[in-house]
Amino acid sequence: MGLEPGLYVVSTPIGNLRDVTLRALDTLASVDRVYAEDTRVTIRLFNAYGVKTRLSAYHEHSGEAARAEVLAALARGERVALVSDAGTPLISDPGYKLVRAAIAAGHRVIPIPGPSAVTAALAAAGLPTDQFLFAGFAPTKAAARARFIASLAGVDATLVFYESGPRLAETLSALAAGLGDRPAAVARELTKLHEEVRRGGLAALARAYADADPPKGEIVIIVGPPDAPAPPSEAAIDAALRAAFAGGASVKDAASAAAQDLGASRQAVYARALALRRGDAPDADE
Repeated sequence: MGLEPGLYVVSTPIGNLRDVTLRALDTLASVDRVYAEDTRVTIRLFNAYGVKTRLSAYHEHSGEAARAEVLAALARGERVALVSDAGTPLISDPGYKLVRAAIAAGHRVIPIPGPSAVTAALAAAGLPTDQFLFAGFAPTKAAARARFIASLAGVDATLVFYESGPRLAETLSALAAGLGDRPAAVARELTKLHEEVRRGGLAALARAYADADPPKGEIVIIVGPPDAPAPPSEAAIDAALRAAFAGGASVKDAASAAAQDLGASRQAVYARALALRRGDAPDADE
């Protein structure tokens, strides 16, 4: 069965050519044309697997003209594939505007999933993966970078960044200053011959890379989430409840307000409120 007309967003290997999926190869060989961020990179994949499909460039400098070309091809009912340098298109790569325009024009957009440096690094970092935020590249200027990092300090999730070798040590140091010495990992050259994942605190990683020559290759920084806040003390809970009682709040309302303000268990605070109201709770300070 042939491919339907539409825009196929195809993931390609981030290093090891054997990571390409069978579906990706079938798609690249079957579409009418392929647009690549860098045709010099993509042609190596084509040559390795005998793909002969017409190949053109789509990158940030050719975006507007190439976008019009792709939309015209889609309007003719063609099957068009989009690939990036490596990994999943649109993840810190050109392509979002093209996908948005294709959707607006009523064309089907079909994802062909596969390799991604983000998920590969998360899999090897040894840090929580139940929630994570991909933050891309940090700004290059120090003040903008500090503001960018500060905006992420309260995010209760693992943070994922891309970075270049020459900027790695400086960015790690800025992350340590803005986020604290959280556990982290630096993954580079993933799936390639010199793959490396180095784990440790942000400060130690910053020192290690500052004392060495800038590493080569694509780099992913994974930073663990902030520590969970300490639970409020019984004295703090009692003070909040007594203040609410003094204002005329009921047990239920006092407990609800105190639990919300302190980030405490509503059930535990309610039990404490009942005890205080009955007068049979020991003083928290005793």
